[in-house]
Amino acid sequence: MVSNWQRVRSYTNQQPIGIFDSGVGGLTVLQELKRQLPNEKIVYFADTARVPWGSRPQSEIIEFVQQILSWMQTQQVKMVVMACNTSSALAIETVRSQFDLPMIGLILPAAKAAIKYGQRIGVIATTATVNSMAYVNAITETHKQSQVWQVACPEFVPLIEADRIHDPYTYEIAKNYLTPLIEAEIDTLVMGCTHYPHLLEVFKQILPPYVKFIDPAKYVVKAVNQELDILGLRDRSSRKNAVTKFYVSGDAEQFAEVSSRWLGNKPLVQNVELLPTPFTVEESSLIETAEPVELLS
Repeated sequence: MVSNWQRVRSYTNQQPIGIFDSGVGGLTVLQELKRQLPNEKIVYFADTARVPWGSRPQSEIIEFVQQILSWMQTQQVKMVVMACNTSSALAIETVRSQFDLPMIGLILPAAKAAIKYGQRIGVIATTATVNSMAYVNAITETHKQSQVWQVACPEFVPLIEADRIHDPYTYEIAKNYLTPLIEAEIDTLVMGCTHYPHLLEVFKQILPPYVKFIDPAKYVVKAVNQELDILGLRDRSSRKNAVTKFYVSGDAEQFAEVSSRWLGNKPLVQNVELLPTPFTVEESSLIETAEPVELLS
C-alpha cells in the first residue's frame, strides 16, 4: 500500500487526520481513533445533507467522495479514513488513483478480523455494500473455508440518524434483519456500516450469546496506526485529547444534538458547502453488482 503513496506531496506529522461518513456512524471510528491515538488532531466531516448513502448508485457515491476528498485537501489533512463501508466498498479504488493522499478503508481490516474469530460469518450492511460483494470477496479470498451470509439493512441508518435507537420499532426491524443470520447459525457478525455499532445492545438482545461482534472501527484504526508509523506521520507530541473539528453538509445544530449522545458533550459543528469536482466516473470502472438480495451464501 505504501508504494502507491510514494508520490504523495510532503506531509508533516502535525497535520490532522481526516475522517468522513454520511452522518454520525463515523463517530465510532472517531472515538476509537481518539482512544488509540490521543495525540492526533482530527477533522471530521459528515455528509448529512445527503444521508443515507447506502441506497445510492455507485457513480453518485464516487462523486460524493471526490467532493469530500477535494475539501479535505483544503483542510491540509495528512491522511483520510473512510469511516463509511459504502464508500470503502464502492469508491476507494477509484479515488486512490485520483488523489495524492494516503487513505484507509474499512473492508479489509474488518474482514481479516472476522476470520480470526469464526468461519460462519454474518455481515449486515447497507444495500450498496451488500450488492458490491466487498465483504464476501474480502473474507473468502483471505480464508476460502469461511462461509459468509449477508443481509442488507436499509432502515438502520435513518433510524440511528433520527436518534431512535431505543424505539420498539427499531428492535422489531433488527429482529427481522437478524433472523436469517440466526437460522444460518452464524458464529460471528460483522457490523458492516459504522452506524451499526450504535445498535450493539439491541443486537445482543436478539442474537445468541456465543456470536462474536466485529466493529470495523477498532481494526481500521489499527491499520491507521501502522500506516502512520510506516509513513513517518505519527504525531509524537506530548499533548493529549487533541482538537477535533466537526463539519457537516447539512444541519449543524441537528448533528451536534444527535452526536452529543456518544461524544459526551455537544460539539461545535460548522456547515460547509461542497463544490463540484472535475472528475468523471468511467462506466468501465464501476463494480458490477447482482440484483439486490437480503441473504447470500
